[in-house]
Amino acid sequence: MRTTLTIDDNIDKRLKTIAYKTGKSYKQVVNDTLRAGLISPSVREKVRPYKLKPAAMGKVSTQYDLDKALAIADKLEDAEIANKLALRK
Repeated sequence: MRTTLTIDDNIDKRLKTIAYKTGKSYKQVVNDTLRAGLISPSVREKVRPYKLKPAAMGKVSTQYDLDKALAIADKLEDAEIANKLALRK
């Protein structure tokens, strides 16, 4: 069947590259690509969706003001550096 399609320039370039590398005709590469695209949705439907099981991480500490996260990070980093320096002595 003969039909007219408007193909994006980047897709056209990729199809021509595949045709050149494989030695197939442009028409054959387009048909093979369309055929593969029509088959692949049925494959995707069989894949089970990814599910994430939540894990409890404990209660929020009231020791720190969570609005000042950078200050907390600085304090923790400073404490860690002090511990490492203390271990070197």
